[in-house]
Amino acid sequence: MPKRYAEIYPSLPLLNSEAMQHMSAASLMSVRYFQAQPDTMPEDVFAEHHVLLNICQTPHRVQNRSDGEMRDFTIEPNEIIVTPAGMRSGWRWFGTSDVIIVTLDPGKVQDFAQKELGMILDRQQLVDLPQFKDADLVAAGVMLRDALEQDDLTSGVMFEAMSRVLLVKLLQKYGRRRPEEVALSAKFTSAHSSRVLAYIRSHLDQTIGLDDLAREAGMSPSHFSRVFKETLGSTPMQYVMAYRIEQAMKMMGDAARPLGEVALACGFADQAHFSRSFKQITGQTPRAFRANQSA
Repeated sequence: MPKRYAEIYPSLPLLNSEAMQHMSAASLMSVRYFQAQPDTMPEDVFAEHHVLLNICQTPHRVQNRSDGEMRDFTIEPNEIIVTPAGMRSGWRWFGTSDVIIVTLDPGKVQDFAQKELGMILDRQQLVDLPQFKDADLVAAGVMLRDALEQDDLTSGVMFEAMSRVLLVKLLQKYGRRRPEEVALSAKFTSAHSSRVLAYIRSHLDQTIGLDDLAREAGMSPSHFSRVFKETLGSTPMQYVMAYRIEQAMKMMGDAARPLGEVALACGFADQAHFSRSFKQITGQTPRAFRANQSA
């Protein structure tokens, strides 16, 4: 029976997204960060797609046997190696590794690609592109690694955004899409994503407009709206509202904190605005939510 990648790696990860219980994206992907001394992984077959993002800045020798074929090569910074689910693969590395490992559930990725992005994926596409360089995709992985390292994933909304950036960029390598769609979303880089999400976090208690976010990304508002929704799956202002409501829910866990103070801390004009928005998103008022939480 195919194993999960986590069952066979020769050392424990320094960081592991599966340890975070709150994130909805965990059902689709797992993110782990490893630094390991020279070692080997015996050949085995895995039930997941395995995507290795190499962030080591020093090239070093690696051997990889996939489906009986041995490759002996020097792995370079920003190289990505994909091992599709069901492929027998084993590893040996001769230098200290510094890698981000993303594992993906094949069925859920297929559904995501078709329903969310209108892509058609097949196993052969993964087989046909086993190794490539992509600094932007690696940067998306580093965003997730850094969030794990800084324990900055208390926000499921934020993790969902970061993981979606990585997944959409990965699928751009494999999915069959109209050329103009690929060109559009490819213009929203990981650097854009990082700046915009950081801006939202740091300006939570302030008014955040579309023009503010577009300016942070260095784009016109109309273009920014299109590429943001293409990559993150919601409009910029829908995302901002979801993040505000999520953070408000956490603040309301402190029963002594007045709702008016929560409203202002999360960027709502006043308590009435907060109550209307909260009920529209969650179906209940903030008072009812707090009462249910303490019941």
